[in-house]
Amino acid sequence: MDTVSIMNIKASFFASREQLLYLLAAAVPIAFTAWNALLNNFVVEVAGFDGEKIGLLQSIREVPGLLAFSIVFVLMIFRQQSAAYFSLALLGLGTLLTGFFPSTVGLYATTLLMSVGFHYLETLHSSLSLQWISKEKAPSFLGKLSALRSLMALFILAILYVMMKIFDVGYIAIYVLSGGITMLLAVIAWVGFEHFKDDVVQETKLFLRKKYWLFYILTFLAGARRQIVVVFAGFLLVEKFHFSVENMLLLLIANTIINMICAPYAGKLIERFGENLSLKLEYICIVLIFILYGLVQSQIMAVSLYILDNLFYTIAIALKTYFQKIADPKDIAVTSGVASAINHIAAVFLPFTLGIVWINSHSAVFFIGAAIAMVAFLLAFLIPKKETE
Repeated sequence: MDTVSIMNIKASFFASREQLLYLLAAAVPIAFTAWNALLNNFVVEVAGFDGEKIGLLQSIREVPGLLAFSIVFVLMIFRQQSAAYFSLALLGLGTLLTGFFPSTVGLYATTLLMSVGFHYLETLHSSLSLQWISKEKAPSFLGKLSALRSLMALFILAILYVMMKIFDVGYIAIYVLSGGITMLLAVIAWVGFEHFKDDVVQETKLFLRKKYWLFYILTFLAGARRQIVVVFAGFLLVEKFHFSVENMLLLLIANTIINMICAPYAGKLIERFGENLSLKLEYICIVLIFILYGLVQSQIMAVSLYILDNLFYTIAIALKTYFQKIADPKDIAVTSGVASAINHIAAVFLPFTLGIVWINSHSAVFFIGAAIAMVAFLLAFLIPKKETE
């Protein structure tokens, strides 16, 4: 291949909005997977955290998600594309600095910095994807993005294992490397890619629109359902079935591989059958999974339910494409931030509230989850089919 051909390929790559979305999707797991995978060991072994401090740290991590609506104020200063680069750099910087501040205040500060970058970028990436990709191609494209994130997360987990177990690389070096690479990718994206013109000027004030009420409620219910799985499904495996750390890691890897394989097919499913039917399928299956969680008595069944839930969660991109089809283009950026905030409301109060329920009855927690999923299933009947064809 001659020099001219190589230059043409580079020019074509950096002139593509789709390639930029792929790059941003691939860059996030480099920092976040490393930060998240090492966090519990790092705060205990190096920082001497106890349960109370870890709990507060996790709450701090969720605050930027709850305040994601504040992205509207960022957009008063930066264009969406520039804000996305800045957010990616913040994610990398927060990760890079983590190893240097193994104190309570230091870890709270670096976690907040990392989380602001992560949640702003997730909001902006979702907004740009829905604006730049056509309604016809969006489900498949979002499925491919999900698969790419899973592939990168799997790759990072494998690299971490090799670095720490075989080469005995320390925490600081890993945080610096993963955060530094992420920051470098932000610079490359900023310098290399065209600064694409916004097709539609976005709103720069906060609002809740009546016509999006169904999207808001389904987003809240999705956040509540996900919190139950993230907090209590894994805890059930450890507490009731005595899963080891190694087994949980293997389960995480299995889920990542399944998502990587199935996410593109979930996108095609949505394109073929529409959001109405796809979301009904997801919600009713989750109802059944939660009921079975409440009745589970075997380790094999619990693991199977954990994997199945992850499988059906890949269909959740239908909620984003449903919003894309009903939204005014100028509303997408702000509403993406508001939706992220709504999704994180459950993360603030649900774990603590259901934790009290958990003490008295494990089953009751999952039956509550089944009720939440059933409400979402019934609401899915209100999705206008004509909007999602």
